[in-house]
Amino acid sequence: MHDIDWRSMPALTALRSFEVTARMGGFSAAARVLNVTHAAVAQQVRALEERLDIALVWRDGRNLRLTGEGERLALALNDGFGAIETALTTMIRQNGERPLTVTLPPAFAAEWLMPRLSRFWKRHPNVPLSLLPDSRVVDLCREGATLGIRFGDGGWNDVVSEFLTAAPQIVVGAPRLLEGRTQLSLREMSALPWVHEGTWPEQLQLLKSIGLNPDELKFTEFPNEELALSAAREGIGLHLESKALVEEDLINGWLVKVHELRDDTLGYYIVWSPGPVTKQAQIFIDWLKSEV
Repeated sequence: MHDIDWRSMPALTALRSFEVTARMGGFSAAARVLNVTHAAVAQQVRALEERLDIALVWRDGRNLRLTGEGERLALALNDGFGAIETALTTMIRQNGERPLTVTLPPAFAAEWLMPRLSRFWKRHPNVPLSLLPDSRVVDLCREGATLGIRFGDGGWNDVVSEFLTAAPQIVVGAPRLLEGRTQLSLREMSALPWVHEGTWPEQLQLLKSIGLNPDELKFTEFPNEELALSAAREGIGLHLESKALVEEDLINGWLVKVHELRDDTLGYYIVWSPGPVTKQAQIFIDWLKSEV
């Protein structure tokens, strides 16, 4: 890549004014293209000549002609600005065709987003969407993701975060496991088996906040949240889960809430890299917020 000494480069506004003047054949025509006054274009071209100490244009009666140096500079500027325009047009077109990539927890994708996603595509059929389910907190730039949805307290240093929805944690169990009970004491919860996802060590800290001792609980461990949740539905054990992800289970009676943790700092957040968001990303953000 060629190094550019911007300190020795004339102002881009002056270069642009001269390129348009040379291409259109006069100050008045260039002024119409640039939507400025005739005097403004003439002043920019004169300033460029003074900056270079080179004559670029000359009057031939009522016509404006280029000097030899002016012709060479005009050709170089047209090539340069044309290359910039081509690159920008290509980038904008490709960005419009590229799907909006979103990284998010697998369980959130399966239990919260997927049941709602048809409504998004119905309202925005021209916004392509690519989901990257991942239980890890991933680097958006490294993964090529425009947006992310994360569970936590919003305190991530590398991204801008916007609160989406509260995520109170609840202890749930299948009716067959609970045998008709809808509330359990700490003693009763300690006596029952539990299912645990190995990718969420913070879950054990949350159980401690209830008053349970994880070392005394009988766990069946599963590699991810989806399998742990499926196991809970089958009655294999109690499970600590975000309430937002088991709303349908609670409504249909597949799971029963026996305890709820109150922690207003926890929730699901929309995150993106610092800087402006794309039009497609803003559409998706607005839609997500309309669904809560």
